[in-house]
Amino acid sequence: MNDTTTTAASTGRPPLRVWIALAAVLALAVAALSAGAWFRTSAGSSAESALEERLQSLVDAGYPGVLASVTRADGERIDATIGEVGELPAEPEVRIGSNTKMFVATVVLQLAEEGLVELDEPIDAYLPGIVTGEGIDGTAITVRQLLQQTSGLPEYSNEVAADAFGVQNVYISARDMLDIALSEPAVFAPGTEWRYTNTNYIVLGLLVERVTQRALWEQIEDRIVTPLKLQHTYLPGPGERELRGPHPPAFHADEPGRLREITDMDPSFGWSAGAMISTPGELNEFMRALLAGELLSEESMAQMQDAVAAPDDLWPDAMYGLGLQSFPLSCGGIAWGHGGDIPGTQTRNAVAPDGTTATIAVTALPWALVDAADEELLLEQYRIVVDALDETLCAR
Repeated sequence: MNDTTTTAASTGRPPLRVWIALAAVLALAVAALSAGAWFRTSAGSSAESALEERLQSLVDAGYPGVLASVTRADGERIDATIGEVGELPAEPEVRIGSNTKMFVATVVLQLAEEGLVELDEPIDAYLPGIVTGEGIDGTAITVRQLLQQTSGLPEYSNEVAADAFGVQNVYISARDMLDIALSEPAVFAPGTEWRYTNTNYIVLGLLVERVTQRALWEQIEDRIVTPLKLQHTYLPGPGERELRGPHPPAFHADEPGRLREITDMDPSFGWSAGAMISTPGELNEFMRALLAGELLSEESMAQMQDAVAAPDDLWPDAMYGLGLQSFPLSCGGIAWGHGGDIPGTQTRNAVAPDGTTATIAVTALPWALVDAADEELLLEQYRIVVDALDETLCAR
């Protein structure tokens, strides 16, 4: 979902925006086998077989484990796991990386509906004196530009993300991450270009907390999680390193292919840009509810889907709205979602025009499996997951 090549070529590893940048379900009485596949479904066996084949191709490509949840337009749901996922009951949790941005954007738009935030007001009106630096003027950057990734703010993650295992147990505050970003000059003048930058959503997280005078995790819970009755979706609290519910092991590598576990970590380096946890099934429920207008007014959804061109090597025709991304499907039509990466997990997910919703999560990042300096190989490792999502959304 993000540009995966530029930084890989210059630094030998993708930046954090590629990490955070995007339900494997078992019958409760049956354990998952290391190399096996299990399904819970109300759909036919042909749908199961097609999904299993797609997931197996990802395991064959080196991903240690794969989880998927598909809700078809008629409401039928298929949940699957395959590979090294361990023993899992229903709704296994995974780190969903930059899918966090959809939740944060939804909260900001709800605040706008309540008259607490104006999208075209400068961020300095809410966080006075905080967003400033070389070529950076908080009085010239609007809330909308932060949401749409057109602010020109520099990326904080190039420094923070240099060593995944090195920051595995390190708490980093939002203000520290913002200070890292603002020590660099602006990338472009606000509103003149588009560039995916996690710093935008760190600022938005601070905005939510300033306006509501409550913690961001609480706002997400009260405004989204509780109304939708989600049981395994949350933004971890400060210092929280373990996933709360059943989950597969997640893997990363110092050297490509030499995987070791990184399941437990302090995800503070992602915070409002990419620290959330959910399940494939619950992530689907959230996206379906969002696109169906259950969380935002029709006017707010129109603004959320008012998108600008956001091309990258995986999705040349991608568009980016306010925390929501669109891309064309091979079978025609436009899908809306986001996706997210964080060490140990890559998720790709979207809602097709007919309402079919799919999330596929793999338990390692592509550049834990292949050399990030080999741009073509790295892109191919990303592309096979994207292709599996496209095929799943297009299956009828």
